[in-house]
Amino acid sequence: MKKKIVVAITGASGAIYARLLLEKLSQLKDQIQEVAVVMSDNAKDVWRFELDNEDFSQYDYHFYTKNDFMAPFASGSARFDTMVVVPCSMGTLGRIAAGISDDLITRAADVILKERRKLILVARDTPLNLIQIRNMETVTEAGGIICPAIPSYYSKPKTIEELAMTVINRVIDLIGLDNESYRWNEGQ
Repeated sequence: MKKKIVVAITGASGAIYARLLLEKLSQLKDQIQEVAVVMSDNAKDVWRFELDNEDFSQYDYHFYTKNDFMAPFASGSARFDTMVVVPCSMGTLGRIAAGISDDLITRAADVILKERRKLILVARDTPLNLIQIRNMETVTEAGGIICPAIPSYYSKPKTIEELAMTVINRVIDLIGLDNESYRWNEGQ
């Protein structure tokens, strides 16, 4: 069954993760029915600052504004099965943990959790305070998955892109898409 995926991009540092995920989903489009994207205003600013471009508008996905509560994934009836918040700011994580649906990102996350579907938060902050840790605990207890943007090194990445891709490959696995990537100690 093909996936219906919401990608939410917040204003945390780490726009490279969002870019790589959008590109990877394009490569895996035969496994995907639909990708919907919502970006916060800060996400667009961070993307411009960190990546020196506005390429977020080049992707062939339907983009929704942060206050578009008429977006299909604002309701469980649209049957989006997965939502990835990448990168996920601690403010967004806190609002999701508290059930505050004050924009489309937090409303969609609330819908995904209430429908018992897959919510993946690619948390991007360090160090963490106790409030943030407890918010992660709350989201996890509600059924969400916290996937910190912590790259792995055992594939011996040679560029920043390859390093960041180790996180995105984990996200792709969590979504449940077939993906060729480095697997620890396989084929040796």
